[in-house]
Amino acid sequence: MANERMYPILPCRDIDEAVEFYAVLGFVKTYRQVRPNPYAVVARGGMHIHLFGMAGFDPEQSYGSVIICVPDPDELYRSFAEGLRSAYKKLPISGIPRIMRPRKRFGTVYGFSVVDVGGNWLRISRLGETEEDAEIDEKSVKDLSHFLDLAARLADAHGDDRKAYRTLETGLKRFPDAPPFARARALIYHAELAARLKKFAAASRSLATVQSLVLSDKERTELADEIAETSALVNDM
Repeated sequence: MANERMYPILPCRDIDEAVEFYAVLGFVKTYRQVRPNPYAVVARGGMHIHLFGMAGFDPEQSYGSVIICVPDPDELYRSFAEGLRSAYKKLPISGIPRIMRPRKRFGTVYGFSVVDVGGNWLRISRLGETEEDAEIDEKSVKDLSHFLDLAARLADAHGDDRKAYRTLETGLKRFPDAPPFARARALIYHAELAARLKKFAAASRSLATVQSLVLSDKERTELADEIAETSALVNDM
């Protein structure tokens, strides 16, 4: 068979609230049903998300998830972030809803995630990439970069910011002599995780440490956007 289409349906506690949220992300409502069950469809280009309302639904308990593969995750992130900043007056990086910046999670997949108002995860990744399903823990990592990969998987894939924060702190302590560039990348993410957890003093200290590291002009240029974005997140909070 060919030309099949399949549309999983994500739960939400209020259809209109969900439709409004997706409008912030640039989606357009293409269908709305009131009876017998609340139902709606929103679309942005080739992305179609179907939603159903459930009385008494708790977004904190949602297991809904959808994988979205796009040619350029960075471009989509910038568009989503612009809409969210406009609607919420800051970028929501903790709680529900929230968005996580693009990064390479452990394996080969590069992308970012959005948690919508229903607690559903939109997992956006670069088209053509696949995740390596490798089991990894703190005992098996050999350098600070691997701790960073592990922390990203814990936070941005599993949603456990606290465990990711503790894991990255362990890595930073275990490898105090890591190359400055690797240490800078880890500290930037440490600052982001700290901001998500409302540990503002820790976030500011990590960013200040990044500025004090001896980096080449090329390395500092490579990190400039990431530093600026993370600083904005901390300032927003």
